[in-house]
Amino acid sequence: MKRLHFDCSMGAAGDMIAAALLELAPDAARVVESLNSLGMPGVSYSLERVQRCGIAASRLVVKVHGEEEQSRHRHHHAHHSLDDIFHVVDSLRLDQKVRGDIKAVYRLLADAESRAHGRPVAEVHFHEVGALDAIADIAAACLLVSRLSPCEITASPVNLGAGTVRCSHGTVSVPAPATAILLEGMPVHGDGEVAAELCTPTGAALLRHFAARFCEMPEMKMEKSGCGAGSRDLAERANVLRAFLGEPSSGGADEVCEFRCSIDDMTGEDMAFASERIFGAGALDVVFLPATMKKGRPGVVLEVLAPPPRRDDVLAAIFRHTSTTGLRERICRRVVLDRHEETVEIPSGAKVRIKTCEGHGVVRRKVEHDDVAAIARESGLSIGEALNEFFERDLQTRSR
Repeated sequence: MKRLHFDCSMGAAGDMIAAALLELAPDAARVVESLNSLGMPGVSYSLERVQRCGIAASRLVVKVHGEEEQSRHRHHHAHHSLDDIFHVVDSLRLDQKVRGDIKAVYRLLADAESRAHGRPVAEVHFHEVGALDAIADIAAACLLVSRLSPCEITASPVNLGAGTVRCSHGTVSVPAPATAILLEGMPVHGDGEVAAELCTPTGAALLRHFAARFCEMPEMKMEKSGCGAGSRDLAERANVLRAFLGEPSSGGADEVCEFRCSIDDMTGEDMAFASERIFGAGALDVVFLPATMKKGRPGVVLEVLAPPPRRDDVLAAIFRHTSTTGLRERICRRVVLDRHEETVEIPSGAKVRIKTCEGHGVVRRKVEHDDVAAIARESGLSIGEALNEFFERDLQTRSR
């Protein structure tokens, strides 16, 4: 299992986080192709190489209807409710875990905006963070974290910058009110040398959702580093966020928290919602198993796995979103195969994702079901026929 660490000494923004993660991906170009096939209306992604104070870095360029955010006036930004954003997220070609992460990040943003403006969440209308640019940045970051699948994510203390920032409600001091709320409980510091907003609400929300703890770089066997550039080329220092990926120095030992409880008074709809929220809190796996309860009543056993750094968040989500009044907990050692994902183009021109698990003398490959289903619909085939016609031979070749 991999460990992922973010160096936030020059702050954090959604596009910087996504670009740094792209440099850690085995094939950044294919990932960008995958992002462009998500089905986000009017949005296109591209990756460009830039320099920031002489340091080479990647910049994730997001265009909406052919224009970058910097070329559009802020008063042209659409205002979106949380339901509007969730409607867009639900339309994207993503698996449930990634959708859950995106929604969890936006719930953090909505809660922060609600507190900052003194309005209920239902009345919050996003401005800068509600634009398609921000949805695109958050979707890219969440998808890349899912593909890298680290066992732990850490981050350094966050540089906020200094000076003022102009937002839709006027000019305010750095950090902006919503950003300050999102950063509560995190180690931060100002920067007298750089008079700019270095940490954006999107960057703060992503760190709050994914980072299990804030510290200097933890001990690891370094495998790869990534450098994501911000849109501005500042004169004072390189405007970049760096990400580091490596194996924990402990030799890769992996421990998880296992929670179990019995439930006999929740509907299927309630359990599906609870599963989404528990995943959003950082759970690795959420399973409802059929069971026979006392007095012969049908019920379920809920089993949840969580990384130890996310224990408290997951535990709180279980109690908040299920009807259980108590659960059992234990620490388990876990042995897992290394996992990675690639996107390939089949003869018909469609792009599909192939997931590979390997280790301990085993190699397993599987085509992403959602991609096969989309091809089956377009071609009028069954799932089995689509697999046989388009993928079986390719998977056999790759396994040799």
